Amino acid sequence: MKIIKVLVPCLMLFIVAGSKAQSTAITDEDLKKYAVVMDSVEGMQESLREIVAEVVRANTVMPINRYNELFKIAADEAKLKEANATPEEVAFLKQIDDLRKVNIERINSTYQALAKDYVGLKAFNAIRKSLQSDQALKARYDNISKDTESKEKGG
Repeated sequence: MKIIKVLVPCLMLFIVAGSKAQSTAITDEDLKKYAVVMDSVEGMQESLREIVAEVVRANTVMPINRYNELFKIAADEAKLKEANATPEEVAFLKQIDDLRKVNIERINSTYQALAKDYVGLKAFNAIRKSLQSDQALKARYDNISKDTESKEKGG
């Protein structure tokens, strides 16, 4: 969920930049490119979740339950102190936070580059905006997106 919250400002950049985009017809090819971008970003987010989960599982600082307890209050020093978080536990939480930040920056950078260079900002923004209100376009996109996913998974 944190990943999605971080991506929202980037998405807003595209929406603002593309608010003056021409209202041209959105082609299936444009939708396919958009689907590839969204699927790629989703894959990178899933990969990050797996990396973090593996690092948490493999850590020797604290059990997973303790990590889950402290993760929820990691930004609040008073609550960490109240929970008797050790300096090692706090350092591990910082390590995970740094790991997330580096990878989120990488994901955002890739996302922006794909939107700009692969789809094109005008098309990307037009699709993104139209998907929110145009049910026929959303149905077309859903079909193309499912087709793209099944081909990638060998279906």
